[in-house]
Amino acid sequence: MASNWDDLERWMEGQQLPRGFEVLREPDWVEKFVRKLMTKALPDVAGHMTGTKAAQTSESKLYIGVKFKLPPDSNKELLRLRVREDALRIDGLPGGKHEIVKLPKLVKPRICQAAVKDGTLHVKLRKRPISRAYHEHSINWP
Repeated sequence: MASNWDDLERWMEGQQLPRGFEVLREPDWVEKFVRKLMTKALPDVAGHMTGTKAAQTSESKLYIGVKFKLPPDSNKELLRLRVREDALRIDGLPGGKHEIVKLPKLVKPRICQAAVKDGTLHVKLRKRPISRAYHEHSINWP
């Protein structure tokens, strides 16, 4: 049985929206709206939504930037950065800990620049482009 959310998504796909309202068809607009709302209303809770309080993310048209304040006793020999399409993971933190930072948009994991400046890890990631093209697929009939 389909949920009410699935019904709403199907209904939205069939609607003729005015110019400029195409963003309503994107599934992540609700998440962005709630994240902005929570960031303004409850900054401490918003930190948990992004995965950590120590990380700050910024966004430009092509890139996502992440700033992560490293603990003072971090060992540069143990520190490792791993990037996934939707998150990055910082390994080798003091006490054998790691930190996962959820990214606001999907990125190309292989395109990354990272450097430490004044005890802060700066990471620059290339956004994955959104394809607006339709792809035709076959339909199987019984």
